[in-house]
Amino acid sequence: MAVLTREEVLSRIDDGEILVIRHGKVLKLNSWIRSHPGGDKAILHMVGRDASDEMDVYHGDDTLKTMSSFSIGEVELPWTNVVPPIRRGNFETADLSAERKQHIRDTLQRERLRDIEKYPTVDEITQLNIHEEFQVLHTKLHKEGYFVCDYWDYAREAARISSLFILSAIFFFIYKKTTSRWMLTISGVCLGFAWHQMVFIAHDSGHLGITHNYYVDSLIGCFLASFVGGLSLGWWKRNHNVHHLVTNDPVHDPDIQHLPFFAVTSKLFTNVFSTFYEKILPMDAVARVMLPIQHHMYYPILCFGRFNLYRLSWIYVLYGQGPKEGKAKYLRHFELLGLSVFFYWFFYLLVGKGISSNMDKFIFVMVSHIATMPVHVQITLSHFAQSTSDLGPVECFPQRQVRTSMDVACPEWLDFVHGGLQFQAIHHLFPRMPRHNLRRAQAPVKEFCDRLGLHYTIYGFASGNKHVLARLADVAKQASVFNECNEFCRQEILSNIQPVETK
Repeated sequence: MAVLTREEVLSRIDDGEILVIRHGKVLKLNSWIRSHPGGDKAILHMVGRDASDEMDVYHGDDTLKTMSSFSIGEVELPWTNVVPPIRRGNFETADLSAERKQHIRDTLQRERLRDIEKYPTVDEITQLNIHEEFQVLHTKLHKEGYFVCDYWDYAREAARISSLFILSAIFFFIYKKTTSRWMLTISGVCLGFAWHQMVFIAHDSGHLGITHNYYVDSLIGCFLASFVGGLSLGWWKRNHNVHHLVTNDPVHDPDIQHLPFFAVTSKLFTNVFSTFYEKILPMDAVARVMLPIQHHMYYPILCFGRFNLYRLSWIYVLYGQGPKEGKAKYLRHFELLGLSVFFYWFFYLLVGKGISSNMDKFIFVMVSHIATMPVHVQITLSHFAQSTSDLGPVECFPQRQVRTSMDVACPEWLDFVHGGLQFQAIHHLFPRMPRHNLRRAQAPVKEFCDRLGLHYTIYGFASGNKHVLARLADVAKQASVFNECNEFCRQEILSNIQPVETK
């Protein structure tokens, strides 16, 4: 097989070829990107990089074997990563004064320096050592059975969720007989808790962490997410895969791009262009009102998170944002049917026909949806308080995942409430590891981090929430100062406008 020079690889990338390095082999993925079940953006963020770690932890053995068919040559190792084309350029579009730009840059630089002091040096030798140690850990955990799923764990999950649905139906039946709003409220809470628990199984299946079979896990996830829950698993996979690869990057990670309601870094004050949404995230009038009070509105806004997921799911399915070819293309039609069935049985039959009073309809819908709020807290809790700095293309996959993710300590008997998302750092390192094995994997992962100097962040649930609120409050204070500067500049401009004299 031909050995390609670094100059040849970079030149071909500049000419539009999608080249990714895996264990020394150069993979050309132009013909595959439209078929990639994880979405096109996930591949584009790996162009010009040694993506061995990312590809190994995300794919099963069968998929990894087929990757050799895309090989066009080899390169000498170690390979020095470059910035992928999708991440090149200036993504700040706001027309800010020099003083405000410098203030934001100084703030971001201080955060970056804190990360540099806290984590191993971002040089090739250090990062290569972490990469090699991570490969050893990954192999070791595979051999010791950490990636083998115990289906009895999911039998217990199914029993719990089924019980919640049955309780919801019983209390709804009692409401129909008595018109008691208390019974209706309890029914809604039980339904919301069932959806809440079901999200974790959909999450597992999206990562192929149940059977490790693409078709089986996809069908399980799509059925639960769309037919029973009204959400698109395909949308989630496209979004979530990018989140895993560029975690907490303000420009590229959609999971921290929540303007106008939330900003976890002042970088978002600059009207950044999101490479995921392919549009500007404006610091508009709504953002200028909401961001200074975001730490007060954190929990209330998350109560409405599920409604936003409906919107995003329908946009994904109707606009065909998923793969256009390959084994994943059929899921769009399956999900379109599922979303339609959900809206028919829930909003039309259950709410529209089953509840007569408009007030009762409102109560049931709001209670059932607000009951799912803890999962939105859990998701944001894992990352909102963590680093958003970009330490450059040399930083290896395991260091970035540990640096940008936080674990939540809880008693083992409460694991079902968190759904495995409390082991977020471990999950980010090994996304295909079955959820119920994550607690057991914590010890070897912590040993790996301690040995290599990777700061492993873990807080209790209460203290983790405090850290998130503190981060939001800090950025809220910066937003208030930003608003005051804007107003001062506006007044300065107005005061310098000379009135036109009329004769």
